[in-house]
Amino acid sequence: MVAQIFALVARLSPDVKRSGWQVLYEYLARKDRGADWAFMNYGFVNLDPQAEPLVLHSSDESDRFGIQLYHHVADAIDLRGLDVLEVGCGRGGGCSFIRRYLQPRSVVGVDLSGRAISLCNLHHAGPGLAFLRGDAESLPLEDGTFDVVVNVESSHCYGSVPRFLSEVRRVLRPGGFALFADLRPTDEIARLREHLQASTLQVLKEETITPGVLAALDRDSERKRALVRRKAPWLIRGQIQEFAGLPGSSVYEDFRRGRAEYLRFVLRKAAD
Repeated sequence: MVAQIFALVARLSPDVKRSGWQVLYEYLARKDRGADWAFMNYGFVNLDPQAEPLVLHSSDESDRFGIQLYHHVADAIDLRGLDVLEVGCGRGGGCSFIRRYLQPRSVVGVDLSGRAISLCNLHHAGPGLAFLRGDAESLPLEDGTFDVVVNVESSHCYGSVPRFLSEVRRVLRPGGFALFADLRPTDEIARLREHLQASTLQVLKEETITPGVLAALDRDSERKRALVRRKAPWLIRGQIQEFAGLPGSSVYEDFRRGRAEYLRFVLRKAAD
């Protein structure tokens, strides 16, 4: 089903594709303005038996799996003292985690949804953490202003991934990093790699993390089902469960059967 959705979306114009996703996220932000839905990603479990468990404040435990995905992506480099941008920040939970736990100098979150940005400012903005509305393919930011760009489970919504990568390269300082993770149908992965190569960003690492994402979907399913029952209108609960990738959904089955993969990349802009 993921592959079928991607094939359908690929036939849409970039503007229609981008606008369609914007409508969805504006709707979700309008329907629920609470602080208890800060993460919308599929989550991650580190299946390495030697991995140290991530220590979280008790107030963050309910978001553990979504946080663990951000940690696995953003902890690829030492962020202490750096200026970080998240493109596609959603409801702001990832930016908040990065600011509170990984000690960057500053974090800026950008999202196309104006309502989502309002939620971010309501629940998360503070010293060293700011949010603004903007398009991933035309960022409202100056050249060379960030050391790191983070992008988690967002790029599949964009009209043009090459334009997004060009913008990432533009706003990064020389030698800066892009920490990128997203899902793709297996037959679209080669095209994604081509886009990365054409961007001139150096690929330092590529990792398939689908097993860890599936483990998170399994372990977090009860909480997510309860969240959907509590927050989603009954007429669209089935669609929201699909969107959330719950066990039994087409998204989950595509991951399980190898029809889609979840990938993580560490990219770097050349130093001058």
